[in-house]
Amino acid sequence: MTPGDGRPWLPVALLLLQVPGCSSLSGPNSAAGTVGGSLSVQCRYEDKFRENAKYWCKNRCVWKIVETKAADREVRKGHVSIRDHRADLTFTVTLENLTESDAGTYWCGIDTPSLPGYFRDPVFRIVVSVSPGELCTPPPPAPAPG
Repeated sequence: MTPGDGRPWLPVALLLLQVPGCSSLSGPNSAAGTVGGSLSVQCRYEDKFRENAKYWCKNRCVWKIVETKAADREVRKGHVSIRDHRADLTFTVTLENLTESDAGTYWCGIDTPSLPGYFRDPVFRIVVSVSPGELCTPPPPAPAPG
C-alpha cells in the first residue's frame, strides 16, 4: 500500500512499533494529588521485562528517584516507593506527603542492561500535578437557645 505520492508507508509504520518505549511500557498520561496527600501511578510492562529492574525518575531521567533491583519487589526512598507486581506485569509508584515541588514530569522506566543508557530503556512519561490542600473552615456557631 502506498500514500498518494506512491511511497511505501508500511515499513516506516512497522519500524515505529519497534522503537523502545512505544509499546513495551504503558500507564496514565497524568496523575493528580493534593498537598499533604498521596498519589499512586501504575505502569504496565511486557512479560519479557518481568525480571528487569523498574524505576521512577524526573527531569528527563537525570537521576532515578527510586528503583527496584532484579530481586526486589518493593523499595522505599524518602516519601516515594515502588512495588513490582510481577504476577500481573505492573509496577506501582506511590508518592506520599505530597508537596507542590512534587509536581512535574516523571517517567516510569525499565532497566535494560543490554541497551546501555537511559534513552534506550523503555520509558513512559507521566505528568504529575499537585494542588493546594482544601482549607477547612469551621461551621458557624449554633444559634443560642431562646
